[in-house]
Amino acid sequence: MKAGFIQFNPEFGKIDRNISRARALMASVDAQLLVLPEFFNTGYLIATRQEAWDLGEPVPQGKTTVALCEMARAKNIHIVAGLIEKAGEKLFNAAVLVSPDGYVATYRKMHLFNEEKLWFDSGDKGFEVYDLGICKIGIMICFDWFFPESMRILALQGADIICHPANLVLPFCQDAMVTRCLENRVYAITANRTGVETRGGKSFRYTGRSQITAPGAQILCRGVSDSDEVGVAELDLAVVREKKINAFNDLFTDRRTDYYGSICS
Repeated sequence: MKAGFIQFNPEFGKIDRNISRARALMASVDAQLLVLPEFFNTGYLIATRQEAWDLGEPVPQGKTTVALCEMARAKNIHIVAGLIEKAGEKLFNAAVLVSPDGYVATYRKMHLFNEEKLWFDSGDKGFEVYDLGICKIGIMICFDWFFPESMRILALQGADIICHPANLVLPFCQDAMVTRCLENRVYAITANRTGVETRGGKSFRYTGRSQITAPGAQILCRGVSDSDEVGVAELDLAVVREKKINAFNDLFTDRRTDYYGSICS
């Protein structure tokens, strides 16, 4: 199958403009699965919880999810995209999955980064795997990558591809995803944003370099650091479904779970 990322520089608070930019970048893409950045529709550098609340939307009835469903239907594609979700009185850093048939699911970020802890509620739905028919995907968001348990639990549940919307400011993730994919034998699509945001006396420079990483530690596609880009690669799903490294070693059955209990203590 073909899958890829869309990388661009969202303008803070300009939801309609950002949705239109994503739609334009998607227009000529030939793929079955696309991943957009974290908060692709709003920008990231929030100053207050009220500001985050004002930028949030209910899912799936909010304008962004509706627009994503329209794009998915028009392109006959699956899309994973990051946004701010309003759910009752709670506010989540979330990613939605939509298909040509409409809304499928929402993932809520488990590991909040920096001041996100002031604006958002912690994810409460755990890590889930979704069967798209052509493949099985898991979703994590940005800083989730820092915790190896995130990708491992998705891989153990049968994910072929980890979809990873991000707004990366630390320089480590792209290189680290090589190991994450190797140790779990999965593909990963990290869709990062570009640009600089300066608001409220703070400034974030995003690293770009969105990336498609293969289970054999290959980087199939990597974007540049500072401009809009669409990257697509051909993924061989048979490779990720074989967890044997050689005749004697299997990534999952060789695990010594009887000695791993202290990991969760």
